[in-house]
Amino acid sequence: MNASRMIHSIVDRGRRPCLGASWWKWAGFAMLVVFHGCATTPPPPAGHATFTPVAWRDLPGFDRDRVAEALPAFLAGCTALLRKPDVDATWRPACEAARNVQAHDDAATRAFLRAHFSPYRMSSPDGRDAGLVTGYYEPVIAGSRVRSDQFRVPILAPPDDLLVVELATLYPELADRRVRGRLEGRRVLPYWSRAEIEAGKAPVAGKALAFVADPVDAFFLQIQGSGRIRLADGTVMRVGYADQNGHPYTPVARVLIERGEMTREDASMQAIRGWAKANPERVAALFDANASYVFFRELAAPASSGTAIDGPIGALGVPLLPLRTVAVDPRAIPLGAPVWLATTEPLSASPLERLVVAQDTGGAIRGAVRADLFFGHGDQAAERAGRMKQDGRLWLLWPKGAPLPKP
Repeated sequence: MNASRMIHSIVDRGRRPCLGASWWKWAGFAMLVVFHGCATTPPPPAGHATFTPVAWRDLPGFDRDRVAEALPAFLAGCTALLRKPDVDATWRPACEAARNVQAHDDAATRAFLRAHFSPYRMSSPDGRDAGLVTGYYEPVIAGSRVRSDQFRVPILAPPDDLLVVELATLYPELADRRVRGRLEGRRVLPYWSRAEIEAGKAPVAGKALAFVADPVDAFFLQIQGSGRIRLADGTVMRVGYADQNGHPYTPVARVLIERGEMTREDASMQAIRGWAKANPERVAALFDANASYVFFRELAAPASSGTAIDGPIGALGVPLLPLRTVAVDPRAIPLGAPVWLATTEPLSASPLERLVVAQDTGGAIRGAVRADLFFGHGDQAAERAGRMKQDGRLWLLWPKGAPLPKP
């Protein structure tokens, strides 16, 4: 999510699509088109990645990793990829072959990869092949479906007045761009900010999916983008990202660093929680500095997804497998692609080199060499993900014979 590094999910991540500082430039452009009928088409974005062919021996740790552990994630992704006519031809040969690989057989999985994929070193357009690897997780929070004295903080579904403009319907080259707002009479205005939503200006009556006790837990749930709410009767409610209010994401750790209340070296999810516990009267104002607000939807039980993987649903539409799936910038790495990841363990120089699958995205995950590793759910996953802020490199494994992704 993340931005994770030590500044992880909070310093520069955000688990939702976002347009960054240029949001309202694009919003203004979109509204000009929608309501006035003409506008100059903006230039297309610059190339997002460079792919350099390499040999399999160039992938650090390729012969040591338990690559078979990643095969269920790849197969889960195939169920989504093969439903897309525009990419079916690219992925069908590898997906069909993967079904015949014996489970838990690392040698067979390596042979399958060598037979069906070619490795490419990822680098940014300026030639840099090292970047940031962060981590995210699925929070588990006690809560209730009804408001009570204990559980008062709502987890909201999208309000009915949230207007979403898909710019791809106007210009295909803006397929990764969308803007959000609200109507007031005949005027289109920015949607309510976090502070305004918290103050009751948005029409969210009846939109609470659940309630939790701690506003800090609710805030981090928005950063991660999915979570589990443990109910009093022992059942678990799964929630996932549904939409966002359109405001750019502001990492609260960055705010604290700029105020001199935290150093960049010390910044982590744990440090944010520590600050909040020590300054309860200032928490609301700090969170309001991040105008972005995430809305959720209730997810079906994992069994209904057709896979045994018990993870949250990522942007590809399939459950995420802990330590074997990553969030990436889909402008550089297509969702569903296997990726070789070479980084180090959180707060360590110990190598973390493994096969992962690109199956998710995040608002702060931008660039060719940028990955957010999914650590799973619960306290242990939160501890590792919250401290993950490491340098790393990526290699795209691309189906043989298929044209490389267009930058």
